Amino acid sequence: MASTVTAAPAPTAASTAPRKPHLSFLSIVNMNVGFFGIQYSFGLQQSNMSPIYRYLGADEASLPLLYLAGPVTGLIVQPIIGAMSDRTLSPRGRRTPYFLIGAFLCSLSLLAMPFSRTLWMAAGILWILDAANNITMEPYRAYVSDRLDDAQTSLGFLTQSAFTGLGQTLSYITPSLLVFLGMNRDAVNDRGIPDITMLAFLMGAVFSTASILWSLRRVPELPLTVEERQRIERMPRGVGHTLKEILDALREMPTTMRQMVAMKFFQWYAMFCYWIYIAPALALTLFDTKDPASAGFREAGLVTGQVGAFYNFVAFVSAFAMVPVTRRLGAKWMHVIALSAASLAMLALPAIESRALLFVPMLGIGLAWGSMMGNPYVMLSDSIPKERVGVYMGVFNMFIVIPMLIQNLTLPLFYDTLLGGNPANVIRLAGALLGCAAVACAFVSVRKARVTAA
Repeated sequence: MASTVTAAPAPTAASTAPRKPHLSFLSIVNMNVGFFGIQYSFGLQQSNMSPIYRYLGADEASLPLLYLAGPVTGLIVQPIIGAMSDRTLSPRGRRTPYFLIGAFLCSLSLLAMPFSRTLWMAAGILWILDAANNITMEPYRAYVSDRLDDAQTSLGFLTQSAFTGLGQTLSYITPSLLVFLGMNRDAVNDRGIPDITMLAFLMGAVFSTASILWSLRRVPELPLTVEERQRIERMPRGVGHTLKEILDALREMPTTMRQMVAMKFFQWYAMFCYWIYIAPALALTLFDTKDPASAGFREAGLVTGQVGAFYNFVAFVSAFAMVPVTRRLGAKWMHVIALSAASLAMLALPAIESRALLFVPMLGIGLAWGSMMGNPYVMLSDSIPKERVGVYMGVFNMFIVIPMLIQNLTLPLFYDTLLGGNPANVIRLAGALLGCAAVACAFVSVRKARVTAA
């Protein structure tokens, strides 16, 4: 049975220095279980929203515009919630209230999504779902940084990356598992949405809240020291001061974070290209169809889930395997290697016409995905002030959502012209951009991260 880590007793006035007990590996795993639910939800979006939009009548060129919810809500919600959580004084802690509110809203949105009656109803629910995920996401990253001492921070973020891989592996593979267990892959509701998709979203609603509650029960937040509480009490309140905190953080951004902007632009523009267009690309390259009502298109959705589950499993395994390599090479060079592997994989992927061979490039994509969710945070961790972790994690993740927003707005402008209206060409574009990200990462100046065993 999993061990329970209890919060340290509240410090006295005479003892105001921050205390971060050295956690066991099992405790670090338990504190990151909540990330499983968050990423299961994201995986459902990545693997199912394009097919759902197509079932409800969207055309391929407009798909990026229907994904605006993620980057727009992330751009607004992440830095604001990050800054607010740095200032929060509640009986349950600084970060916990945001975990609980976000998880509850996420579960409600996942329950509603597969029952969408129209295209714009699905798009509207996605806005709420993405806002809920973002409410939870940034305080969660800050919680990991709050809870771990410097010697364990790298391991904590790489473990979080592993749960990203695990959560998304299961979300991607769930429809195929349901078919394996006897459900009819061609059974659909009156809007054309498969029954297996509907059940997968219902399962996600349960995982979203249950996993967060697990982590908070096993590894609660550390109570604030007297010094920390007094510092927060002295901080000005109100929306205006929160926005000023974000602007100050942008103006005083550490050099390492500034240098990572170009890398993050290329890698996240590329990944959004992949997530939006991989299902239509496989429908075309494997089944020679663009018709969302065809059996081939539904089969391509299952294949997308299968290869997506595989690359996320690779990410899960590689997140732990990267620990000793990152200790030797540093997070930066590990990330350069991972991005290069993914670049070659995506460039090769559209030429593959065998379902079995599709799993080969997923090795490179999985390695990069595991690295993206861990190593950039390792690169960043030593360069940001500890008392502003929340706001800087929010600002840092603005550089995830801004490239996605740019992708949403720009790709429809040249999808039919430069890319010939061919979803496979979008995947090739993603491969080229990941190569650019690897080059940009090589020019980042960062101290070698410390990665230690628990």
